Amino acid sequence: MRPGGQPNMQQLMKQAQKMQQQLAVAQAELAQTEIEGSAGGGLVSATVTGSGELLRVTIDPKVIDPDDVDTLQDLVVAAVRDANSNAQQLASEKLGPLTGGMGGLGIPGL
Repeated sequence: MRPGGQPNMQQLMKQAQKMQQQLAVAQAELAQTEIEGSAGGGLVSATVTGSGELLRVTIDPKVIDPDDVDTLQDLVVAAVRDANSNAQQLASEKLGPLTGGMGGLGIPGL
């Protein structure tokens, strides 16, 4: 800090740029990461990217009952929600320290 308690703006900007680069790298890594969620004891699973894009749904044939489509639909929804929840948790772990640091600088939108 400079005399009078004013931070060095050039140093703050360099720090913000560095953190922004780290955040971009972490976001790119997340977009490439595949996360799985499941329901029904693993009978239905869903795979999403770290950014939340649904890649695939896998359904064990044992679950397929033409007379009970509602249960299968519920299991698919539960598996996708589980996968998204796991992706959000991973994103929070990877991005939390970076985004928390940006907010600490008081830079809006970062």
